[in-house]
Amino acid sequence: MARQGQPKPFEPRGSTKTSKGSSRSTGSAKDSGSAKASGCAKASGGAKATRGKQAIPEAVANRMARRIAIATGIPSALGMGVFVASYFLVSRGVVDIAPALTLVTSGGFFLLGLVGLSYGVLSSSWEDAPGSLLGFEQIRVNLGRLRQSVRAMRQGSPAE
Repeated sequence: MARQGQPKPFEPRGSTKTSKGSSRSTGSAKDSGSAKASGCAKASGGAKATRGKQAIPEAVANRMARRIAIATGIPSALGMGVFVASYFLVSRGVVDIAPALTLVTSGGFFLLGLVGLSYGVLSSSWEDAPGSLLGFEQIRVNLGRLRQSVRAMRQGSPAE
């Protein structure tokens, strides 16, 4: 446990948390004024650099979001629909459905939605052209990119 006045491992070295949660500088007032001014300049410059150096292009991100919404949304809606349909069928006396069957069927749809999340990301084309409707040909390409990125991270070099 960090003592009062000692920075926690995730805090910047030049500041500590007060009891109210605000940070205070450990340097002199003169140093803190210039540090704040230079920090603002760095923050605004860093934000521009971050936007210009975005890892995923906007068109690709929109394509991924659309595929994820479809590949995850439909199975999730079906998973919830199983509960509703089961309730109506049992309450109206149409058929007697075991609760375990309802749970397993709904869980299967939710699991399919989880798989759809990965599918939505991996099936999106990173090229200017959007690719095919289902994007099966992009899965192998994107898995190769993912493996290459993981290898680069393990070797210690950033995958940029």
